[in-house]
Amino acid sequence: MATHNLGTVIGFEFGRTLKKKTFWIVTLAVPVVIAIIFALVYVSGSSTDQNVKDQANASIRFVYTDPSGLITPIQAQALGGAPTTNPGQAVADVRAGRVQAYFAYPTDPATQTVRVYGQDEGIFKNGQYQAVAERLLKTAVTDKIGSPQLSTLAADGATFEAITYRDGHESGGLNSVIPPLLYLLVFYLVIFLLGNQMLNSTLEEKENRVTEMILTTLNATTLIVGKIISLFLIGLVQILLFTTPVLVAYFFFRDQLALPSLDLSQLQFQPGPMITGALLLFGGFLLFTGTLVAAGAIMPTAKEAGSIFGAMMVLLFVPFYALSLVVSNPASPIVQIFTFFPYTAPFTAMLRNGLGSLPGWQAAIVITELIVLGSLVLLLAVRIFRYGSIQYTSKVSLTSALGRRRHSPAPTQTDTPAN
Repeated sequence: MATHNLGTVIGFEFGRTLKKKTFWIVTLAVPVVIAIIFALVYVSGSSTDQNVKDQANASIRFVYTDPSGLITPIQAQALGGAPTTNPGQAVADVRAGRVQAYFAYPTDPATQTVRVYGQDEGIFKNGQYQAVAERLLKTAVTDKIGSPQLSTLAADGATFEAITYRDGHESGGLNSVIPPLLYLLVFYLVIFLLGNQMLNSTLEEKENRVTEMILTTLNATTLIVGKIISLFLIGLVQILLFTTPVLVAYFFFRDQLALPSLDLSQLQFQPGPMITGALLLFGGFLLFTGTLVAAGAIMPTAKEAGSIFGAMMVLLFVPFYALSLVVSNPASPIVQIFTFFPYTAPFTAMLRNGLGSLPGWQAAIVITELIVLGSLVLLLAVRIFRYGSIQYTSKVSLTSALGRRRHSPAPTQTDTPAN
């Protein structure tokens, strides 16, 4: 009977949400906007690329000074330039519109700034001056070195590939870091998409004054667990709808949209970090869900519950202030505090798990802490919901809810003594 009721709650809540027009408007708005943006980028991408190429190959009339002696008049003439010996007059000519541009190369371009003066032709077209000045200097350096290969190597450096080993085996590097960090992305998506609904999951019945009727046929635990499962399923639907246009754009229009190419076949799904990440995700979801449901059960209206949702969002972002320490110095005291404090643990622990800086014993403590505390908070939410089921006009007293016996009757609005 209890299983049947749970299925009924999940089906009712899931179906009711999917039937709401506002749900589909809000959910589809994001992928539609993403698709429109991708379409605009696709249409304008080719013209933008061409403009950048034209800018680098632009032919302009300019004068220049070069105390370093790197640039020859022949090299400058090929790009439309001529030398000058009067920098002040050159700047004045550019300002007066008599000369299009003036390049002031320093004595040592490697350590000093090259100053570029030009007539204003708009933010984008103004970039042509620096592009031509760089092209001229690179041409001069290449001719001095005598080898385009050495010139490119000196300017851009070489490409390196690092191979590291752990426990006698080659570690995956970035390819083994990305998969566990996907749990962190899923955690934030679920909380952002469903957090407000979690908070209001028990408020809707309370505001509609139907809670006491529902509890005559359903156990409070079954009702809340059913709501949570249905919210999670709704979240999966939203994530699927959000990611579909991104995946379509990547696999079918990657070149046109200039998206980076990722070799997904190189990703390494190592069992240890993946299992740890899944358990951290489950524990974090359980804790935040239980907290938001409990907060919703305490408050009489959604408006009053909004402040609690804001506070929970702040807790989600607090660890970002220590992001650099989490990456570079995970043993620092502040990172340790964020790792074991329940409401900052999901972000910090999942990030450290992905980066490989979370020891197994710490992971075990955090997972146990999140699941145990999350379960307790969820039980507390059920207790508060049952006790304050018909307390419509004021906050539920946490002390009173915890102090009453499990089977004590819920208070009614007529419990207050008459004057």
